[in-house]
Amino acid sequence: MKVDGTAYRSLWWDDKAQALQIIDQRWLPHDFRIEQLDSMDDFTRAIKDMHVRGAPLIGATAAYGMALAMRMDPADATLNSAFDLLNETRPTAINLRWALERCRNHLAPLPLAQRATAALLLAHEIADEDVEINRRIGLHGLELIREIAAKKTDGSPVRLLTHCNAGWLATVDWGTATSPMYQAHDAGIPLHVWVDETRPRNQGALTSWELGSHGISHSYITDNAGGHFMQHGLVDMVITGTDRTTRQGDVCNKIGTYLKALAAQDNNVPFYVALPSPTIDWSVCDGVAEIPIEDRDGREVSHVMGTSESGEIASVRVTPQATPVANPAFDVTPNRLVTGLITERGVCDASAAGLAELFPDMAAATTKA
Repeated sequence: MKVDGTAYRSLWWDDKAQALQIIDQRWLPHDFRIEQLDSMDDFTRAIKDMHVRGAPLIGATAAYGMALAMRMDPADATLNSAFDLLNETRPTAINLRWALERCRNHLAPLPLAQRATAALLLAHEIADEDVEINRRIGLHGLELIREIAAKKTDGSPVRLLTHCNAGWLATVDWGTATSPMYQAHDAGIPLHVWVDETRPRNQGALTSWELGSHGISHSYITDNAGGHFMQHGLVDMVITGTDRTTRQGDVCNKIGTYLKALAAQDNNVPFYVALPSPTIDWSVCDGVAEIPIEDRDGREVSHVMGTSESGEIASVRVTPQATPVANPAFDVTPNRLVTGLITERGVCDASAAGLAELFPDMAAATTKA
């Protein structure tokens, strides 16, 4: 997508520097900064401390981390230690493990002399695949938006609500939940997007920054306002992303997603989840019981970063000094609350049968395993 008229991916390989460049998202929307990752410490810190965030982007970043490890030392011991080091950075998003397993399985049979080149080519392939997957998600989501727009005889905009940032910043490009929005806007369909602030890290600000850069009408709202707008008929559809989806269609996403799904069901608002197939964890059935939920630093809740009136970027405390903080990063929305899953292969029911129909190859491979 574009930033001030210049096209960017959220990460890209710099041939001259022979290094990965990323957008350091900790500073957005207040400042646009590019960071170069030169060491394994850089990669692990970037993933763990959310310089990069979003399941697809984490996976692609990790693939480049494996490529760096192979350039440093292509030995089996390095391959396995890099896998373990990167895999421990974020426990919930399944794309991380998916990308690392794909890299290790591809590289392990190769001669040592071929591993560095093969690892970098595979990282490029994973990044390019993500772009195409998300573009296709957008095409399928566009049809859902088009159906709603066709029913609006007065020409009023289709009103969408989204939670967290499932935009191009959370992927390599296009985004998941935002890809249908971009494609609908580009197709001339009037839109207005209600953007949840998404505490504690206020990731809705990233979505607002993205949508504003693309010229899409939107409003930034508090996390607790969505139900109110649904009650008053101001939301036509909810679209979120997901960091892990079980084989029966439960979705694990940013904390607060579950509450949006409950409000949507109570108000007969369709609730869709946009996901690339690498986000499906075919080894897990019951999301609530089986998906590990990451507990993050309480400072993310007790402090908020923003821009002062003088333009200074600063972090300020919003809680009493001695108050303890709990900070689960994700929650699980059971499949019964999900209207449908928007994937690169089409839209399906949030169920084992629905996913197996779209992805018979992956479902069959899991059954055999």
